[in-house]
Amino acid sequence: MSVRAVVVIGGAGYIGSHACKALAQAGYLPVVYDSLCYGHDWAVKWGPLERGDILDRKRLDGVLSRYRPDSVMHFAAFAYVGESVADPGRYYRNNVAGSLTVLEAMRDLGIARIVFSSTCATYGLPEILPLSESAPQRPINPYGASKFMVERMISDFGNAHGLVCSTLRYFNAAGADPDCEIGEDHDPETHLIPLVLDAASGRRPHVTVFGTDYDTPDGTCIRDYIHVRDLADAHVIALQAIEGGAPSSAYNLGNGRGFSVREVIDAVKRVTALKVPAIRGARRAGDPPVLVSDASKARATLGWQPRIPDLDEIVRTAWAWHQRTHRPETL
Repeated sequence: MSVRAVVVIGGAGYIGSHACKALAQAGYLPVVYDSLCYGHDWAVKWGPLERGDILDRKRLDGVLSRYRPDSVMHFAAFAYVGESVADPGRYYRNNVAGSLTVLEAMRDLGIARIVFSSTCATYGLPEILPLSESAPQRPINPYGASKFMVERMISDFGNAHGLVCSTLRYFNAAGADPDCEIGEDHDPETHLIPLVLDAASGRRPHVTVFGTDYDTPDGTCIRDYIHVRDLADAHVIALQAIEGGAPSSAYNLGNGRGFSVREVIDAVKRVTALKVPAIRGARRAGDPPVLVSDASKARATLGWQPRIPDLDEIVRTAWAWHQRTHRPETL
């Protein structure tokens, strides 16, 4: 029996590479299609790497025709909120036009299933917490708007061409592969946990806490951190669901519990036994005080359950990866 190929677009990135490992463990062949604009060739370990841009229809057609997958996972997107505000055209061209290229290629080659990497940024500023899938989607920046537009395109392709999709809206991806084979490596880095680890290890002078006067218990923003392996597992489970005949649907992926910026800093102190230099900064425009998921639909419908919900354990895996890839100056 031949191994089923899944083309993983953006599979050399942080979450995509973890999904590739989960796919391989589930018996699939993950074929990575990635421009390596932000991804890394060293993160491609469980299947072939086909280098290409999602806007390059000829190259994309060639890869899809060669491997003939029944399904696609789509992670490729620019994802820096601030950059999206400063240069929206770049985001609409890559995230929206690029995704349209993917969908048209799938349509023309008869590939009818896709798992789409979306985001809680499609909701915008929450009115009711925790956030469920029924919350209105009113994105407040071009990044969130671009993802929302792709969701709409996928829905329209479903109505017109029978495309079936699991749309996964995740909250704050965090941590690293527990086996320390792959992990987070962004340039520039904007995620809180690696920034705090950098401050603890001396790789940066301090971490900035943006806003200390929010209406939260300690005055800092609260976010829902979900371990990247749990996200990867959810992608495989969502794929298997639509392979088994499940209809298109959208699912929030989060722990359903929030941690403040100060709580994350304290967790890093506990895990590393190091000091964390921190300074106060002004609030960032558009940052809601609290952003926490209601992921009960994914639990009930997909049978998905986070296996690493503990903040200290999430930080511990990130720290192990950090130590492997950097030599802390204070150790």
